[in-house]
Amino acid sequence: MKIKRKIIEIDEALCNGCGECIINCAEGALQIVDGKARMLAEKYCDGLGACLGHCPTGALRIIEREADDFDEEAVEELLKHRDAAQAHPVPPVTGCPSAKLQTFAPATPCQSANAPISLGNAGGSALSHWPVQIRLVPPSAPFLKGADLLIAADCVPVAYPDFHRDLLSGKAVMLGCPKFDDVEGAIQKFTEIFASSGIKSITLAIMEVPCCGNMRHIVSQALSRSGQAIPVQEVVISARGELLRQGSMPS
Repeated sequence: MKIKRKIIEIDEALCNGCGECIINCAEGALQIVDGKARMLAEKYCDGLGACLGHCPTGALRIIEREADDFDEEAVEELLKHRDAAQAHPVPPVTGCPSAKLQTFAPATPCQSANAPISLGNAGGSALSHWPVQIRLVPPSAPFLKGADLLIAADCVPVAYPDFHRDLLSGKAVMLGCPKFDDVEGAIQKFTEIFASSGIKSITLAIMEVPCCGNMRHIVSQALSRSGQAIPVQEVVISARGELLRQGSMPS
């Protein structure tokens, strides 16, 4: 039944898809779809606006209009299904090369000297393991034990020409997109990694674009939940591949 009531309105032109509002919506009414925050259904939104203060671009506001009445029972059912899905994730397909753990031995000086030089490979690959995607790397992966960890946004290796030499060398790496990936899932995974793997240091490599800043939120939340004090260095890359800033991650 539609009634006149307060409800959240999203300005898609201002929304950058950072996901902050989703984390702070207790009813689970919001979801990132095609890079924008969207309401799943009017009945899930209570109109109280707990998500408003967490939007960095001001894309959310409370308005009063005709809308479906808030349905607390529907919200409880939605959250129950969401919690069940998180508690019983779909297991990875066995045998898939993308999910098979591999560790690569570093090349010897002799092997490096005799490696053929090809375009873009003058220094060779510094990758020491597989997989690299956040969603595919299990918290128990052996290459994470006692590692210096590089957490990089997907676009960084494409934009920054010296990614392997300057950022990846000597580190375990995990890549993801803070705009399109499951933010809460990433926070939970890094929380477990930070709490159990003895990570020595974290290098966070992100792009200058606003949505990339959500990777900073993921790392800071995971550190807080894990209770670990791990030093974090942040590297910011421009869309043209320039190193804009390097230093401690802002709090």
